[in-house]
Amino acid sequence: MAERDVAVLGVGMHPWGKWGKNFVEYGVAAARAALADAGIEWREVQFVAGGETIRNGYPGFIAGAAVAQALGWSGAQVTSCYGACAAGAQAISIARAHILAGNCDVALVVGADSTPKGFFAPQAGERWTDPDWLRFRLLGATNPVYFALYARRRMALYGATDRDFAKIKVKNARHGLGNPYARYRKLVTEEEVLGSPMVSDPLRLLEICATSDGGAALVLTSMAYARKRAANPVTIAGISTVTPRYPSTIIEMPNFATDSAATVAAPAVAFRDSIAAAAYEQAGIGPEDVDVAEVYDLSTALELDWYENIGLCKPGDAEKLLNDGDTTIGGRVPVNPSGGLSSFGEAIPAQAIAQVCELTWQLRGQADGRQVENAKVGVTVNQGLFGHGSSVVVRR
Repeated sequence: MAERDVAVLGVGMHPWGKWGKNFVEYGVAAARAALADAGIEWREVQFVAGGETIRNGYPGFIAGAAVAQALGWSGAQVTSCYGACAAGAQAISIARAHILAGNCDVALVVGADSTPKGFFAPQAGERWTDPDWLRFRLLGATNPVYFALYARRRMALYGATDRDFAKIKVKNARHGLGNPYARYRKLVTEEEVLGSPMVSDPLRLLEICATSDGGAALVLTSMAYARKRAANPVTIAGISTVTPRYPSTIIEMPNFATDSAATVAAPAVAFRDSIAAAAYEQAGIGPEDVDVAEVYDLSTALELDWYENIGLCKPGDAEKLLNDGDTTIGGRVPVNPSGGLSSFGEAIPAQAIAQVCELTWQLRGQADGRQVENAKVGVTVNQGLFGHGSSVVVRR
């Protein structure tokens, strides 16, 4: 049977924040850090996969080439891809496919972003067939409106409370305190969270992630190449980039209506449940094998949903998992030991790559100040606008 794993030989990040620089600077810094971590020179890279950042002009749309040029033209093959918040995972998937196909041995995956202040908004101009533009023009529905709808759904279905949501922020702030790449490194109390301004009821300012600048990069190699350089590298064992199945009966950004299941039954596995499930299947593991997870906490309430979506517990049991301490460092399955988007904010093309960076540090035992002991298997989950699911299984 052909080998399906690829090695994560190097990881690197540029700290998240609001730095006011060109996104390429963040990508180059992350790439150089990943190359140094891998112990290889830039000229050894044969393939570059870049996650696009659509707000940063033409260089953002050709992000892979923009970073390759800044590092110095070397003749490497290059690609750029966009899947919103899943762009980084798609870039990882493309690089992995090239390695497994035998097209290259060494690939650099990089994502970086410079973001606006305030909420993300659609690109300028009038586009009456663009649902992302229409939701702002017709409804004024910023991203936090959707986060709040999901939170209300959780409250209605499972009895989640404001305090449950606040506890997620408290946990992630405690985790992020030990992360040198996190933007927000400050402990908060439940009372401070609940006392912060309401943004979109029931979610408050400290329960919604910010927009940030930042960058992340990976050096991926074939296992044969890695064995010559490292005795026991962390590997990527599975990647999922799934889309929903019809009918999709739970609203997803940027839509403001769902498919009808009146004449066609809803799929047996809902979209968000299918994301990690596909990565597990590819890796030959199940959620019971997971030691640590990095999930897409656009809001505190969404983190609770992800506990169930990645199979850590049954629907309706996420609050118990949280309140029992199972998802904090030292618990049964720590979630977001990095501090999550709660501590970082969104740098869109870098997010899914940053999750793999964190799991690599965790599995190597290098996550100083936030280490999950004896972690051998980790999973990420992320979701991009317009039905871009993404999940990566990392193991050692």
